[in-house]
Amino acid sequence: MSGSPFSNSQESLRQLAQDALDYARTQGASACEVDVSEGFGQSVSVRRQEVETIEYNRDKGIGVTVYQGQRRGHASTSDFSREALHSTVEAALSIARFTAADDCAGLPDEKLLARQWRDLDLYHPWRLTVEEAIDIALRCEQAAFDVSPLVKNSEGASVSVQQSHFVSANSLGFMGGYASSRHYIACSVIAGEGDDMQRDDWYSGHRVPGALAAPEAIGDYAARRALARLGARKLKTRKAPVLFEAPLAASLIGNFTHAVSGGSLYRKSSFLLDSLGQQVFPDFMQILERPHIPRGQASCPFDDEGVATRDRDLVRDGVLQGYILSSYTARKLGMETTGNAGGAHNLIIPGSVDFLGLIKQMGTGLLVTELLGHGVNYVTGDYSRGAAGYWVENGKIAYPVHEITIAGNLKDMLRGIVAVGNDVLLRGSKQVGSILLDSMTIAGN
Repeated sequence: MSGSPFSNSQESLRQLAQDALDYARTQGASACEVDVSEGFGQSVSVRRQEVETIEYNRDKGIGVTVYQGQRRGHASTSDFSREALHSTVEAALSIARFTAADDCAGLPDEKLLARQWRDLDLYHPWRLTVEEAIDIALRCEQAAFDVSPLVKNSEGASVSVQQSHFVSANSLGFMGGYASSRHYIACSVIAGEGDDMQRDDWYSGHRVPGALAAPEAIGDYAARRALARLGARKLKTRKAPVLFEAPLAASLIGNFTHAVSGGSLYRKSSFLLDSLGQQVFPDFMQILERPHIPRGQASCPFDDEGVATRDRDLVRDGVLQGYILSSYTARKLGMETTGNAGGAHNLIIPGSVDFLGLIKQMGTGLLVTELLGHGVNYVTGDYSRGAAGYWVENGKIAYPVHEITIAGNLKDMLRGIVAVGNDVLLRGSKQVGSILLDSMTIAGN
């Protein structure tokens, strides 16, 4: 890897993986899989225009999983020496000998493994010195202070630059790996007037440095969000429509993906048990999995087991078309892996209404911009979380609200989606705009 910032080339990672596979075979393993990775980065944070932290990280590791029949053992090391590699294989084998056999354990079906794939353009290093990172963070925070004298304090601004590469391999002949990068700029500030203090934040994250929002824009928007929350009121308990702002709408979709993931299903800890082929959302809802989007936040040509990823419709016209399965969880359910060992890849939920259009469509109700706590029961679907945001009347934001709780049942909430916005934030694995629900219980005074 000429000119590479990594200590080890892709070829050396491949050689380490092959050495582990070869040694495992000679020691009696019936099957083996290996992951070798290396990553590094830096992050800086400032607060009140003073440098608060400067952190560098450089990590590497080898994980070895061996099988003796259907008994599984796993061990790992951060030492890349030949002696340490062999000791790690031996440790994994020792664990396997004392592990109970599991009928569902083992490598994926060989015919499902990725054999060729295209470059998804996931690696974009940011050659940023620590001085340049500090300058970006300072400019971001200063932009927030410049918005208003009511922005009186800060929880800080930060800049993070990360890059890594890896190789995965198994004894069925699969071997693949690539480099990737992730960078972000974030700012969190506090606005105050008298005894009224409110905080809010904003951030931008991307694989490509040039696609990040300007630091000044991030700081400015974080400040305006905090200022807009001044004068927040409580609400009397009621039922009303609820609009989840785009970042929180992604968490709502996350509740759904958790419920249709293999681990929840085979343990019977999901409110969506036996929902395949059933109407889970209203008929206008589509959830598309697209793993091969160039530069995508959750793009990958193969999953954590080396199984080839593929485009599919997870939900079509509101009907659940498939689960999110690894080889192990698929076997537990008597099904075939969906290429989702490690999770879902680029879930896209198309929306057609802009944010102001959603506000207008809601008429009167609650716009949620912050969620607190983790009150989700995935067995029953019961949902109850602390919230803050804005009360909307006659299609316009009336005033900020806080110290409330929103509650419902996820089954009803998913079926009760009225509209999906087109105000998508490209931050993570779920590309979704704001989501409007027909009704939830809002608990307040």
